[in-house]
Amino acid sequence: MVSIASLWMPIVLSAVLVFVVSSLMHMVLKFHSKDYKRLPNEAETLAALRKSSLAPGIYHFPHCADMKDMGKPEMKAKLEQGPVGLLTVFPSGPPAMGKFLAIWFGYSLLVSFFIAYISGRTLDAGTDYLAVFRLAGTIAFMTYGLSEIVQSVWRGAPWSNTFRGIFDGLLYALVTAGAFGWLWPR
Repeated sequence: MVSIASLWMPIVLSAVLVFVVSSLMHMVLKFHSKDYKRLPNEAETLAALRKSSLAPGIYHFPHCADMKDMGKPEMKAKLEQGPVGLLTVFPSGPPAMGKFLAIWFGYSLLVSFFIAYISGRTLDAGTDYLAVFRLAGTIAFMTYGLSEIVQSVWRGAPWSNTFRGIFDGLLYALVTAGAFGWLWPR
């Protein structure tokens, strides 16, 4: 068993590496540039939405408050007529990128903390690099990569977006696994 305190370096380094790789993927390589589409008639659509004074949140349309109502003819007609979707509304103003990036880094630290916890309870000090790499990488991939599937299953994201997210998760898992394998206590 290896203590969390002795794993602080791989926790921090893996979070930093994930942050750097994600920054490169998004800002330099622009790997996710096709993830979002422009609304047709954007000006008119935004003007109509402004009139509704939507508070930040996630809206489902057409809205059905109870699953029992899904069988009603009027709800079926709305769904058939379309559009059907989810709308995420952020607070007005420029995106708070600093805040989002800080939360992303915090999330990466949290993921690395749990990888350290599980790995530290499973592996002993002196475990060889490859064994640490496999365990830490598997946990990281399950967290960063497989969690993306939910976006297509329940939120309607195109599968191409999800596959790009899974690929990101694979890269994050590899750098995380490398950091843990390299810095694992001997």
